[in-house]
Amino acid sequence: MIQNGPFQLDEFIPYMLNRAAETTSLDFQKIYKDSYGMLRTEWRVLFHLGRYGDLTAKQICSMSDIHKTKVSRAVSKLERQRFLQRTEVPTDRRHEVLSLTKQGRSAFDHLQSEALKYNTTLLERFTEDEQVILRRCLTELSKNK
Repeated sequence: MIQNGPFQLDEFIPYMLNRAAETTSLDFQKIYKDSYGMLRTEWRVLFHLGRYGDLTAKQICSMSDIHKTKVSRAVSKLERQRFLQRTEVPTDRRHEVLSLTKQGRSAFDHLQSEALKYNTTLLERFTEDEQVILRRCLTELSKNK
């Protein structure tokens, strides 16, 4: 293998984080895709509504750092699948409140349970001290400075 200079891609933190995120995300994706035919953005929208209750698409964009176009597509698909419903805000018709339907709540409950199991499995390879450090480091790196 040719090495040109001191920079090593496989030791570059953003690259390492991206690889770890992709690997772990793709493993979990099998669960929500096989169970509900969802893509990553769709399950993230579903999880925000399940976790925080009724929200606007703009709020989901802000909370999740997902582009508004992707959220809009995810909302449309989740609505077609009858996982969420839109309600116009009476005081401002430009905005809609999104809420989970009974079917959406059921999917959220199921996927939340699967996510907890998956998270536990991921963390089993680390000691309790390493888990604390991992969470602290990831939280620090996620901060907007």
